[in-house]
Amino acid sequence: MAIANRQVSGAPYAPPCTTLRYTQVPKPMAYGCVHGIPILVFLWGTGLRRGKSLADEPEGAQKRGRLPPLSMVRAFEAVSRLGSMRRAADDLNLSHTVISRHVRNLEAWLGTRLVDAGPRGIRLTAEGRVFAETVGTAFDLIAKSTAELRPAVNHTVLRIWCVPGLATRWLTPRFNQLQLALPGIDFVMRATDLEPDFTRYEADVDIRYSEEPRGNVRWILLERPRMFPVTSPEWISRNAPIRTLDDLVRQPLIHEESRDQWRQWFRKAGFEHEVILNGPRLWSANLTVDAAVAGQGIALATRLIAADDLRAGRLVELLGTDVRLGGYYFVGSRERWNEVTLARFRAWMQQSIGETMGGHASDETSRPG
Repeated sequence: MAIANRQVSGAPYAPPCTTLRYTQVPKPMAYGCVHGIPILVFLWGTGLRRGKSLADEPEGAQKRGRLPPLSMVRAFEAVSRLGSMRRAADDLNLSHTVISRHVRNLEAWLGTRLVDAGPRGIRLTAEGRVFAETVGTAFDLIAKSTAELRPAVNHTVLRIWCVPGLATRWLTPRFNQLQLALPGIDFVMRATDLEPDFTRYEADVDIRYSEEPRGNVRWILLERPRMFPVTSPEWISRNAPIRTLDDLVRQPLIHEESRDQWRQWFRKAGFEHEVILNGPRLWSANLTVDAAVAGQGIALATRLIAADDLRAGRLVELLGTDVRLGGYYFVGSRERWNEVTLARFRAWMQQSIGETMGGHASDETSRPG
């Protein structure tokens, strides 16, 4: 039969084509071909659905429109919420390729463009913004209903999201102490730069390094630490002394995801000249400090990340500056802030950070929000 418009018998939009040939099969669907591509066509308008007739429908039942596959919608919602295919992939524990494919398949299913990709990342189209608002509201309603129906929160499990550097170099080596302080708690930690959605129970606690948190959360400032250059004794023995910022800027500096952190540090340290930086980018603070310990150059570290290595002599601080670029925040949902397990963990974090030797403790700690 010929197709002369965008919609046939209630079917979703398909690209214009000349003819659709099909042969009936003994199921409520048919096989056909569009522009030489085999397709599977459901026979809308026949009253058949999963082999049922209209008589099987409960009297007064509300008809539901066709829905796209949930995996596609979930991927698009994460992309629209986080603003990045990579972050969405991390959030859903999928690969970047799978997320991108889900979004493109959803666009094909809907017959419209939702996301535009450019050199600065992804941008939602007008249709994408409308759809993102709708599905975001839908997921929030599902999360709220789930919270009302699910059994009481399991207080024997504490799910912690923590920035990778602090998670690896400070919190993990202290897990024995934490388990002694909070016996009977099963700790599940995820080292990530992402922020959890507390309304969807992704985490109980988020420990992040940032400026003051925003949104519908509760938080305390654990510490606004110094950030300073560190390197290994072995590197120092092989290179000329570092006595000034001019000496430092010429050295092989080790960077995280970008070189912006070092630029900010030099500016706050009082370096007034143009900063031209080189050196490898290793994505996370944990990797940069590992490289510095291995004698590969000079990294920036906070006192908490570097504390154990400084005390053990694996790292040496250079120049003795006092620069602070952000703070460690303990963040949780407002509704659960005063739960006993969260309160005990919060108190343990504050006490343990205060007792950590190495570098100089900040005067600005434990400020609530």
